[in-house]
Amino acid sequence: MRVIERTLLDLAVLALIALGLVIFANVAMRAFWGTSVPDAIILVRELMVAAILLPMAAATAARSHVAVTFLSDRMPPRLRATLIVLGHVVGLLALMPLIYASWRVTGQAFASGEFYYGDLNLPRWPGVALFMAGLLLMWVRLAMLLVGDLRQLRHGDVILDADGNEVN
Repeated sequence: MRVIERTLLDLAVLALIALGLVIFANVAMRAFWGTSVPDAIILVRELMVAAILLPMAAATAARSHVAVTFLSDRMPPRLRATLIVLGHVVGLLALMPLIYASWRVTGQAFASGEFYYGDLNLPRWPGVALFMAGLLLMWVRLAMLLVGDLRQLRHGDVILDADGNEVN
């Protein structure tokens, strides 16, 4: 799973570089030649999806999502660990309708052959499929964290991260 996450992080970095290049080229072309990159808005929108969603599984694995812990830090370790596990369950349940909806939209976009009207007539389904893949891999990683944290919870009061540090 780490290889997949690393690959997705690398692809997200490439998407960010491409995003910057498209924006730079679009601004430069408008300033110097009075024209623009064909379908620049569509390209930027699709690259933003890749840049945001591809690293989500890695962020989940690293437990790097934004968390407000000013209350839970004052709770006993066992209760804090239970809240972490509960957060995993809520996250899994919250992602399921998003994954289902993106699955349906991906299938519809692929089957219908939808595309963005513009100079390039880019197909719509790759961006939607990328969105679904990012959510699905995040769900898988969250499920793996849930199983691992439940195992740790059964053996002790605290949940440890991959480096052996207590998770707050």
